[in-house]
Amino acid sequence: MVLPLLVAVAIGLVWLLAVGAAQLRTVDAARETARALARGDEEGAAVARGLEVAPAGSAVAVSRGAGEVRVTVTGRVEGPGGLFAQLPSPRLRAEAVATDEGEVGP
Repeated sequence: MVLPLLVAVAIGLVWLLAVGAAQLRTVDAARETARALARGDEEGAAVARGLEVAPAGSAVAVSRGAGEVRVTVTGRVEGPGGLFAQLPSPRLRAEAVATDEGEVGP
């Protein structure tokens, strides 16, 4: 009786670790994209690089203004199924801001 419960708890803990790792990838994607855009890289190439880093199915939004580049990466992590199928999929979100080096002047 205890073994199935332990297996379910182990699966839940591994899933929580997967959610944490996906959030870290989301933060990395936002930071990577913002840095590339601030350096003056082409927007399409920078967003594509961010999507490579981000978890599958993520979206990257870019805005510029006041000498800054702001990048927001959003996504979801699907649950492991089974007993956890009824849980909602966690939403991931990360934002990064970088000074636009192309607009820095004397």
